[in-house]
Amino acid sequence: MTDAISAKLEELPHLRTSKLRALWQELFARPAHPRLRRDLMIPLLAYRMQEKAYGGLKLSTRKRLQKLAGELKRDPKAQLPPNQRFKSGTKLVRQWQGKIHEVLVVDEGFNYRNKRYESLSEIAREITGTRWSGPLFFGLKPPRKARLNQ
Repeated sequence: MTDAISAKLEELPHLRTSKLRALWQELFARPAHPRLRRDLMIPLLAYRMQEKAYGGLKLSTRKRLQKLAGELKRDPKAQLPPNQRFKSGTKLVRQWQGKIHEVLVVDEGFNYRNKRYESLSEIAREITGTRWSGPLFFGLKPPRKARLNQ
């Protein structure tokens, strides 16, 4: 973080509310909600200042957030999938019935045999022809019996 941005961020809690509202107008190009409390305004302004200085979220992160928001809008009780645990470029390898199967982790899911999949479970079903937990099939999660004994 540059010294200039650091100094501006450190200054935020010491600014009067009127100055914070003016800064909000400048950074967001619209006025802050009249009921927005000062203690909420400061971290939002800090984030926006850093976002403008260094760039925002990656496109893949924004897409994931939009997808999750859509799922929650359709069903507020939806079980959201966990965040992908692997970086793009990670290769998962599994031997099954004498054949080696390689899966490449990409930003928006997985690639297997030049086809994109959203989940490892889809790939495990493709390989085995039966319903499998993808993380279990690829050895990323212990079998249920082992989890119960922990």
